[in-house]
Amino acid sequence: MHTAPPPKKALNAWLSKYPSEFGNYGHLLLEEKQAADANLQRDFVPYFESAHLDARGCFHRLARISLHPDAGDIGCDAQYPGSLPLTARKGLFGEVMSGMMSETYDFVGKHEYLIPVFLFRNHEDAGQYIYTLSRDATRTREVLGRKGDDFIAIVVDEEDNVTRFIAGEAKWRGNWSPSVLNTVMLGDKIDDPADKTKRIHNGKGVWYEVNRALPVPLGLEQLHAVLEECEPDKFAKVIASLDRILARRNPDPVERTDMILLVGGPPAKRNPGQALLPWETVPDEYKAGRDLQVVELLIADGDSLINTIYASLWAKEAALA
Repeated sequence: MHTAPPPKKALNAWLSKYPSEFGNYGHLLLEEKQAADANLQRDFVPYFESAHLDARGCFHRLARISLHPDAGDIGCDAQYPGSLPLTARKGLFGEVMSGMMSETYDFVGKHEYLIPVFLFRNHEDAGQYIYTLSRDATRTREVLGRKGDDFIAIVVDEEDNVTRFIAGEAKWRGNWSPSVLNTVMLGDKIDDPADKTKRIHNGKGVWYEVNRALPVPLGLEQLHAVLEECEPDKFAKVIASLDRILARRNPDPVERTDMILLVGGPPAKRNPGQALLPWETVPDEYKAGRDLQVVELLIADGDSLINTIYASLWAKEAALA
């Protein structure tokens, strides 16, 4: 389960924030005050370990390998999540940062979000990758992304009833140039059916996925399953509330907040404080009509930060094993 608090002091020292909220639309731009250093990386490790702990246990049991193997032991080169390829770790980084952001900053509506567990155990291809790699260290490849929402957190009332949840879509890019942004948000380019001399976006980007997202997504069912398996007593009332929300007949109502996190390198031609997406009004492409929170986390040398964080996870335990 996820128990580590967010490293708020480290975030405040690292990032400048530009928050805005208009009606049911919140926008938060975060940019570096200074480059990420060893202190920041150290402060991030407990949160990332907590976020990946549940999936690490699941995938290592699946592969029948130790959580802390000695060098040369079976599976020593197949550790989750550090042994995943960089592209996969970039995706994981964005998903963990979605949680960290929601627990640190005020989002639209100023709700207090609870993350009982990160749902990385449902990353099926990551589990298959670790299983195969533990038996054949040459079988490296890219890993398919996890299906469904990248991130789920809930809001509970004083009686532990779930009243709202936030579902996140996180995207990492090394450089958020205008063309990259448009491709991510609007989809890949295709020939214009009306004019073959032109190229248009296919409309299957992030906006498309967010607009068609279910009011009650699979992530809530997955959260219910993990809580029922791992903490049935501690979260008994939350589990019962989720049961009522997930019921097929006469379900309890629940509010949904959509979250989009864009994380990675800033475009070359950009002024300080300049956002990627509109911040004064809801973007025209958003049609779902729910509360929407956009977070832009623009950082330099993200690859180095990600590599260092993931190389440091459980390093102390491994040294003591």
